[in-house]
Amino acid sequence: MATTTPPKHDDMKNKAHETVSNMGQQAKQATDTMGDKAKNAIDAATDKARNLTDTAADKARDMAGSARDMASNVADRAKDAASAVGSRAENATHKVGSGMEHLADTVREKGPHSGVLGSAASSVATGLESGGRYLQEEGLKGMADDVTNLIRRNPFPAILVGIALGYVIARATSRS
Repeated sequence: MATTTPPKHDDMKNKAHETVSNMGQQAKQATDTMGDKAKNAIDAATDKARNLTDTAADKARDMAGSARDMASNVADRAKDAASAVGSRAENATHKVGSGMEHLADTVREKGPHSGVLGSAASSVATGLESGGRYLQEEGLKGMADDVTNLIRRNPFPAILVGIALGYVIARATSRS
């Protein structure tokens, strides 16, 4: 005689199998849902980090541009100030030259006209006049160029003059 399982037992077994299968599907769905939510959270965090990085880079670019603009403004102001000082110095040099020419005219008018003193006064007036004309025409830049060329043509005497000048300045300041 063969034993058969009662039908009730098979039904319970099928129901248990079905319940376990349903629970597995629900667990899989819950896992999928949680995975999707985790992926969405990671994507949102990544987007937020990217946005923060972009914002920080933009701010850094803006600050660098502002710093560059400020440095440019400072350089422009310094250049303008140096130009103004140079212009004033050139104007002062031209005024000195004009004053020297005027002094030469005064020496010619009021100084002796004959004899040794007349000759000396005439020489001084000529020197003042030519020096004044030189200052008016050349200015400080022309003088600097002339001195540079003189030193290039005569380097050894220029070194000796520099040493002598340094010695005189040292002696004058050490006595004080």
